[in-house]
Amino acid sequence: MSKLRITYFKSVIGYAKDQKETVTSLGLRKLNHSVIKADTPSIRGMIFKVKHLVSVEEVSDEVTA
Repeated sequence: MSKLRITYFKSVIGYAKDQKETVTSLGLRKLNHSVIKADTPSIRGMIFKVKHLVSVEEVSDEVTA
């Protein structure tokens, strides 16, 4: 299964509370923080909701192991 590196690059200040909660539920804490998540439909949906606040790139399984 492929993985996604999600990087938090823009602050949620001034955006709706549900968007802030989505960023938190992705595991992102501070600006420029990155997490690696499995590429699942639920994660894709969360990314779509906050696509203006995060950047996404696919990573190979060898990098994450």
